[in-house]
Amino acid sequence: MSMENQFDHIPQEKFAFVQKDENLHDKKLETKSRGYFADAMVRFKKNRSSVVAAYILLFLALFSVISPMLSPYDVREMDKRYVNAPPFVESIAEKGWGIMDGAVTHDSQNENSLDYWRGIAQETGHDPMLGILSKQVKTVKSRGKTVENATYKIQTNKYYEIGIVYMVLSYESFEQIQKWQDETGIQVIYPYVEPKDIQNISNNPNIWYQVKDEKGTAVKDENGNFIPVYSTARESEGAPYHSIRITGDDGSYIYSTRKSGAVQCRVEYYNYYKYMNGHAPQFYFGTNEKGQDLFCAIGMGARFSLVFAILVSVIRFVLGTIYGAIEGYYGGATDMILERISDVLAGIPFIVATTLFQLHLAQKVGTVPSFLFAYIATGWIGMAALVRKQFYRFKGQEYVLSSRTLGAGDWRLMFRHIFPNSLGTIITSCAMMIPSVIGSETSLTYLGIVNLSEFVGTSIGELMSLGQRSMTTSPHAMFWPALFFSLLMISFNLFGNGLRDAFNPTTRGED
Repeated sequence: MSMENQFDHIPQEKFAFVQKDENLHDKKLETKSRGYFADAMVRFKKNRSSVVAAYILLFLALFSVISPMLSPYDVREMDKRYVNAPPFVESIAEKGWGIMDGAVTHDSQNENSLDYWRGIAQETGHDPMLGILSKQVKTVKSRGKTVENATYKIQTNKYYEIGIVYMVLSYESFEQIQKWQDETGIQVIYPYVEPKDIQNISNNPNIWYQVKDEKGTAVKDENGNFIPVYSTARESEGAPYHSIRITGDDGSYIYSTRKSGAVQCRVEYYNYYKYMNGHAPQFYFGTNEKGQDLFCAIGMGARFSLVFAILVSVIRFVLGTIYGAIEGYYGGATDMILERISDVLAGIPFIVATTLFQLHLAQKVGTVPSFLFAYIATGWIGMAALVRKQFYRFKGQEYVLSSRTLGAGDWRLMFRHIFPNSLGTIITSCAMMIPSVIGSETSLTYLGIVNLSEFVGTSIGELMSLGQRSMTTSPHAMFWPALFFSLLMISFNLFGNGLRDAFNPTTRGED
């Protein structure tokens, strides 16, 4: 059947010109046009892992800024009695939730040890015993008798277990503490104990009760209570005591003894810390081997790492961009000479340069400037190579040739036409440069090649180095700085991967 015969059955009135006598115009776009960066942002938002990484990076950056301000401590405050102390907040510890309670574990504790902890609790009111984890009983024969020896595995509060310490105070300080005690009602100074009354155990101020041997075995009354042996020898009293007294003191106990123009006394260190600092010892992340507050120290170290890495990246970006643009745009002999210079500098090992700068240049300009110079000396070479490659890629494009024909100069062509088209790749490289700098800076401070303590107070690498030495007994000292560093590096890598995919020109307009 012919084409004409196919439509013979259709009435003629059904046929009509669709746009007869109409003026045809281009229709206005119903959607807004998207620029390069807006298009890249749309693609970046679709990468969930990169978005999550961006939020984590924002949180870590805010933590580095806020934590030193929230902490009541300075990074240079170091208390030698609270070394490698676990996290502790008094208000949380009192609730018995099992977190932030300053818990440490002690193995092979016998009955004498338990009496020792009970003695601290009874005298100071701060019970160091958090609980008995396990008990083992061994039966042994001694002199024909069967004796059971029990050993315990217990948890104690490291902050309370210090208990009483010996302290030599001036007469003025002794008087000031008494005034503070009367104002607050908090006992700091406790009755003195003569060594001769506790089997000459003069190195343990927490033994205030009668003992029968040098092991500190307590002698108890018929009710199983400790028998106090506080001194009442007025002839040896160091300074008059007129402040609040412990329960059971009828005014006969002395609270100090003379010591070379000063007084020696027994002081509960926990309350003495309150007297000296105006607050209880509370550390959200615990302390490290130096006695630094980890909550504050991690923030200070991270703040330096981030600022230092961004500064290094910006300088590398500027130097590398100018150097690489000249290489890629002019090419020829200029490119060959500049490339040979880059090859010579690239052959210098970074760690060798850093070590030499720290040994010699740091003495003249300081640790941080010499450290910065070590990063800048050769770090821009990678950026220069990237920019050079991009310029070789784009300098022959038609839009560059047309601009040159219209009279555009070299610098205008380089930085108004070629460079913007290379920006996506360069931004991605800069984003990946920041974690690289942080990683190498942390490694150098961890190894002790660079010491930033004098300038910053600490660094993430130094905190991990200190934590590594005490990781078996105080894992928190390694855990918190390592966790921060791990989150920072993983998030930066995921964030950089998202930027790389978002700025990839081959995927533009796909979404």
